[in-house]
Amino acid sequence: MDELSLAVDLIEERIVKGSLRWLANFSEIQRDFELEDLRISLYATGGLEEKGFLLSRLFSALVTPKYKVRFLFCTAQEFNEAMLKKLITIAQRKFGHEDWIFVALVQNEPINNSLKRMVESLENPQIGVVTYSLASDEEAFSNNVLGKGLKKQLRLTQARFEALDVPDYVKSFAIIFSFGIFLLFILQLFFNVPLLNPTAMPVAVLVLLFFSIAAGHSLYKSQYHVTFLLTKEGFSLKKGNSLTERKWSEFKNAIIYVTPRRETCIRLYGENQSFDLPISRVGLSRKEAYNSIRQLLG
Repeated sequence: MDELSLAVDLIEERIVKGSLRWLANFSEIQRDFELEDLRISLYATGGLEEKGFLLSRLFSALVTPKYKVRFLFCTAQEFNEAMLKKLITIAQRKFGHEDWIFVALVQNEPINNSLKRMVESLENPQIGVVTYSLASDEEAFSNNVLGKGLKKQLRLTQARFEALDVPDYVKSFAIIFSFGIFLLFILQLFFNVPLLNPTAMPVAVLVLLFFSIAAGHSLYKSQYHVTFLLTKEGFSLKKGNSLTERKWSEFKNAIIYVTPRRETCIRLYGENQSFDLPISRVGLSRKEAYNSIRQLLG
């Protein structure tokens, strides 16, 4: 797996996890999509409609435009102006006139100046283009709303993964709720505050329940929530307020490790050291994470 394939895998994972929802609610993804005689590494389609609660859906149905959104993620050793012009021409001919089209061009070589000028001079308001070089970390984007939005959301230099860990959240909720019940008993026994009589107890417990949900979430975020940020050079792992940053160059090998709690980790081995990446706690696929990390280790 080369860096271009890794980039495709990471973007696919971010779409599935909803990390690009500020561009659109993408619902369909295809690998190696054929657009006439062009092969698109990753193609996603979606819309702007919200998929949340009733009020969100009602607002979306009445106000949100019904545009179809297309996302073309293209990889190559190097792109040029002719390739980009052909891609845009075919996309405009193939898709609807009102469709929004996002185009990301990721290449191994540095971006040549003529391609950069062409991307930055694009004026079509329904097409946003970003081009990025893996070699130089340089990028260029079309100076319109879609281009600026794609550049802001794509963040090709890093991938961020996190997920709600239900057992740890329940633990945080239980800690707050149990402490609240204990406090109610203390107020009743030593200060004669009538919170546990048949009339006041249901209200007190209900208030404590809602408070525990909110306070438990804050405790979970500050103590247990895991965020994994991956770049080509290294990674950062944040658990609660504790942050660890390491470089891939510090490690030589990786294995899949299952903890006694049946959590899946990628265990990294270096010179007289090891480090566990809790991939199951951030919602990463075991196979994809293992293959990607082995590629980054070289």
